[in-house]
Amino acid sequence: MKKGFTLIEILIVVAIIAILASVVLVGLGPTQQAGRDARRISDLHEVQNGLELYFQKCGYYPGVTAGPCDSTASTGYTTMAAVLTGSSIGVSTIPEDPMNTGSHVYEFATNGANATQYVLQADLENASSSVFISYSAPSNAGSVGSGDKITAATCAAAHNYCISL
Repeated sequence: MKKGFTLIEILIVVAIIAILASVVLVGLGPTQQAGRDARRISDLHEVQNGLELYFQKCGYYPGVTAGPCDSTASTGYTTMAAVLTGSSIGVSTIPEDPMNTGSHVYEFATNGANATQYVLQADLENASSSVFISYSAPSNAGSVGSGDKITAATCAAAHNYCISL
């Protein structure tokens, strides 16, 4: 008699492995969300460091009008990133959201031409994240971001995380 496995036995083993793999992948979903949210918060603090370097050099933050340190007005996150990377302050890249699709994009707003304040915002995936236990929206978010995609209401929303100066 020949020893070995039949086709049916092999298919049953493959099916069991597939079921176990899908259970594991479904269980990892919240962990992956938490990892992306942690990266978003870290990214905002990294951009904040770049903004502070820019302020030390120029005396203002990238704003809605061009200043002595830059030739481009900064009206959002993308142009702010271009201003920071082109300003010779040692910042070569600005992070983007891990998903960078839909509502998962970073936002930036400043308080106008004098650009003495700013707000950065990230849309977190998990509204019940532990980061929100001690989080309170920046008090100046409405005055800085008014008219832009960042407002006091968006910073106070259940899934948004804002930092400001």
